[in-house]
Amino acid sequence: MDALTDMLRGLRLDGVEYGRCRLSGEWSFHYPAQTHAYFHFVAGRGCWLQEPDGTWSELTAGDAILVPRGAAHTLASAPGVPPRAFPRRECLAICESVFDYTATDVDSDNETLLFCGSMRFNLDGLHPLLKLMPDLMRARELMVSEPAIPHLLQAMVSECAMSRVGASGILARLADVMAAQIIRSWVEVGCHLSKGWLTALRDPQLGQVLAAIHAEPERDWTVADLADRMGVSRSGFAAKFTAIVGTTPARYVTEIRIHQARQWIGRDGMRIADAAHRLGYDSEASFSRAFKRITGTAPGRLKSVPRQRSSPLPLPPGDASGSSAEPGMT
Repeated sequence: MDALTDMLRGLRLDGVEYGRCRLSGEWSFHYPAQTHAYFHFVAGRGCWLQEPDGTWSELTAGDAILVPRGAAHTLASAPGVPPRAFPRRECLAICESVFDYTATDVDSDNETLLFCGSMRFNLDGLHPLLKLMPDLMRARELMVSEPAIPHLLQAMVSECAMSRVGASGILARLADVMAAQIIRSWVEVGCHLSKGWLTALRDPQLGQVLAAIHAEPERDWTVADLADRMGVSRSGFAAKFTAIVGTTPARYVTEIRIHQARQWIGRDGMRIADAAHRLGYDSEASFSRAFKRITGTAPGRLKSVPRQRSSPLPLPPGDASGSSAEPGMT
């Protein structure tokens, strides 16, 4: 488990925006697909969730959900209420990234309190971990295995119900921790597969290989290098890697390099030519071709975005075969 623990320790959540909402009567808000994760917490009267697959499920006080890849969904007082976009312009700013919203004529004896947010992972959206996650994750489904979750939920209920100074800011911090707990619990008990990325990380030999690739994506990795780390032949290594991970070592290394490049270019504002050089490509053109093959878009379409505060995840956090003229992996 050391490789898995080390990799998850490096996972971070950047809080982009949070808001507390007081609602009553009939209401329905649609949350469109986005690149960031969504987080929702319910206090007071419950509500209904239309999940990314279109099904409706009821949420009660104390429910917390994480939509890790930002899939489209709807929250409503009841199924069938016509949805509208969340009225962000009607919100009262509490600080730079936290707001309050109170609907007109709220019945304080029959109100729903929502605390919602957007979170950005420090990992690329195509990272193996994020691709493995379900569209929606619920805290209650993981409570049995994570004793800290009930206490966090109770603390969030209390903060939502009070109008004390700094309540929204405290809720934002609690939301960060709750999201981290949800992910960790899912990794530990909610994702048992016979093969795949997490299974490979748990393997004492393959786990160290994957950790090395992720730690140094710019290194000129070859199959021989990675096989030596496992102490096996190149053919034996390639066969085991492909059987468990589901892709060839060459393809995997290329994907991780491109995922890292997306972060350098889109998040940190690195020049495309510099990213290509750092990853060992002979030219910006060859890098761009590899980038488009993996992501489906050209690197020039990425935009640099300002970073918000970062919250660490406590302990425990990636396809078809084929080789190409990538640097290394010969």
